[in-house]
Amino acid sequence: MSGTSATRAWPAVRPVRGSLIPWVLCAALLLAACDGGGSDAKGVSASPKDTTCDGKINGTAHITVWFHAGPSGEFTTLRSQVKEFNRRRKHVRVELVTLPENRVYNDLVLSAAASGDLPDLLDFDGPNLYNYAWSGKLRPIDSCVPAGVRADLLPTIRQQGTYAGRLWGIGTFDSGMGLYVRKSVMKKAGIRIPTGPKDAWTATELTGILRTLRTQGYKAPLDLRLVYSQPGQEWNTYGFAPAVWSAGGDLVEPGNHRTAEGYVNGPGSVEALTTMQNWAKAGLIDMVKDDKAFVSGRSAISWCGHWTYPEFNKAFPGDVTIVPLPDFGQGTVTGMGSFQWGVPAGNADGDAVWRFLSFLLQPAQVHRMTVANGAIPATESAIRLSPQYAPGGPEHLFIEQLRDGVARPRPQTPAYPAISDAFSRAFAKIIFDRAPVRATLDEAAKKIDKDLAAHDGYPTNTS
Repeated sequence: MSGTSATRAWPAVRPVRGSLIPWVLCAALLLAACDGGGSDAKGVSASPKDTTCDGKINGTAHITVWFHAGPSGEFTTLRSQVKEFNRRRKHVRVELVTLPENRVYNDLVLSAAASGDLPDLLDFDGPNLYNYAWSGKLRPIDSCVPAGVRADLLPTIRQQGTYAGRLWGIGTFDSGMGLYVRKSVMKKAGIRIPTGPKDAWTATELTGILRTLRTQGYKAPLDLRLVYSQPGQEWNTYGFAPAVWSAGGDLVEPGNHRTAEGYVNGPGSVEALTTMQNWAKAGLIDMVKDDKAFVSGRSAISWCGHWTYPEFNKAFPGDVTIVPLPDFGQGTVTGMGSFQWGVPAGNADGDAVWRFLSFLLQPAQVHRMTVANGAIPATESAIRLSPQYAPGGPEHLFIEQLRDGVARPRPQTPAYPAISDAFSRAFAKIIFDRAPVRATLDEAAKKIDKDLAAHDGYPTNTS
């Protein structure tokens, strides 16, 4: 999940080892801070010729860096990386800025963006990139990134960092999702275990499996990590938009992103969330708001992400396997994306910033960070240093999904904060309040379209 003070390696909002990250999107604030409130926003105004990097560093450059995590494995690792970089390099000095721990990271970014006080290098939740780029708060980095580095990146990392045909951000780790199951439980119940995306359980099959597991003593056999599902929080979108996509639905018109009408409330979206609501109505979903359903044995299947593997495997050594999310009709789909690095608009020496970012992208450094936070390495060279992602490894499914197009980015539009907020609130109403699915999604569509209208559809201007 996207985060602030705790730490985890997610998507745009996520947990990993330890405590839950506070990650409310604050969509209204994001829109206000990033585009000046609406009608006077000019959209992307950078020249088509990206001059962020010109290959030169004059003298000794000093750069400031902001990072989303407070005291944590991620932050400790980055601090160590900064020290190592400063020890090795003479012409670039990096300062890792200590941020107030009592402020949500996203709020700090929004406030700094509004006042022009962003650092020289910033990390941020991946889906927020599009609003930052559109509103001119980021500089494109095409000119900084060599072809060899781009080729080494996972395709999902390149995809997430691209807006309006240009590269604006790069992450050092990605995310993955699946269903965690206990092999011994499945075997005892006579339930087949999928071997990959091509033979994922269908949603109908999963319904039958959940009912079978109930007869095996699991009162609420499916864990959806609803502790993360407060209205407006990103887990609802990151975690369950894949069900909508799998059913042939969407959150907004794909491609042009001009309307949500007929998409977030279209037949596929309604079908997917009706199925999930039926699971809740039947008592098949664990509704206890903690993160212990799987490890405590209350649930036999957990719908979650890569960050839980260490904890689950520790609870049931050698008995945990990861299978694809269910196929709601048009193939299994999973989420992707996590924190990215970008260069805010300003006077920073882009080459100096890239010198540090390229250091963080070295295989050993990517491996170092992903060992600390449990995330998925962003580069093929770093993946080769992690046996758990190799064919036959316990987390290989995550790599397979990211490489082969099973993983899908959240809508790549500056409207994303409004889209996510509306969908997240709708999901919470549908699951917790048992609100009518179609009517609730109709309301979400109206909210999204209202935001799109207020910003003239977020037109891009790259001239």
